[in-house]
Amino acid sequence: MNKSICCVNDLAGVGKIALSAMIPILSKKGYSVSTLPTALVSNTLDYGKFEILDTSDYMKKTIGIWHDLDFRFDCITTGFMANPKQVETVKELIMNQNDPLVLVDPIMGDEGKLYPGVEESIVQMMRQLAGLADILVPNFTEACFLCEFSFEKNTLTLKEAEELVRKCRELGCKSVVITSANVQNHPCVIGYDHKKDDFFMINFEWIDVRFPGTGDIFSAILVSDVLNDKNLHDATLHAMNVVTALIKENFENLDKYRGVEIERFISEGKL
Repeated sequence: MNKSICCVNDLAGVGKIALSAMIPILSKKGYSVSTLPTALVSNTLDYGKFEILDTSDYMKKTIGIWHDLDFRFDCITTGFMANPKQVETVKELIMNQNDPLVLVDPIMGDEGKLYPGVEESIVQMMRQLAGLADILVPNFTEACFLCEFSFEKNTLTLKEAEELVRKCRELGCKSVVITSANVQNHPCVIGYDHKKDDFFMINFEWIDVRFPGTGDIFSAILVSDVLNDKNLHDATLHAMNVVTALIKENFENLDKYRGVEIERFISEGKL
C-alpha cells in the first residue's frame, strides 16, 4: 500500500496555493493524499477581495470520526490555521496517530510582519504545534516570530543563523528548515538535520518576483523526498530547485496572483 499523507491546510477556489498546490504534487509522487481543510477561501488573498469560511467545527467533528474509524496516516503536514482552536484540533489529530512523520509549516507572515488577520494568539499556539514537529519549515519572518528573534537586520552572520536554528529547535521540533533567509548577504535556506546532527546552509538564486503558493510547493517536495528516505539537506536542495524552475517558467505570467501552473509542470515530467 502507498504511504498515506494527511494535509491540513486551507483550500482556495482560485489559485494554486495550500491544498490546491500540494494535492497534485503528492498524488503525482504516488502518495495516498487525505485532506483536512482549515478554511475554504474564495481565491488567493493577493487580490485584496476574498471570502473565507472557517471550518473549525468541521475539523473537530472530522478527527473524531477518523479516530472512531481508525484512519491512520504515515505523515501529517500542517499549514494555515484560521484560529488557535484549530491548532488544538491538529494537536489532537497528531496525538491520535501512531508516530507519523509531522511537518509543520507555521504559516503566519512574511517580509517582517504577520499576515492580515493573524493574531498574537496564533503565534503562541504555533509554538506549541512546533514542538510536535519532526520537521519545522518556517520562512525567516515566521522563525523570528516563533523564537522572538530580531529580524531588523537585512542579513545575518553565520553565528546568528545557527542561533536562530537553535532557538527553533528549543521549541521542541527535531529538524528545522528556514526558508527566505539571508546570511552574509547571500539569500539562502538554513536548517538542521537531527538524524545527521548537521547544520546546513544552501544558497539560492534570488528572483525578484512573488508567486503565492511556492512555500506549499516547497513543503510538498520536501516531505515527499523525506518519506522516500532522502536526507533533509538533499530534500531541501531538490525542493529549492523545483521552486526556482517553476518561478522561472511562470515569470512572464500576467496574473501572478493565481500562483504557478503546477499541472503543466507535472504533465511535462518535471516533478
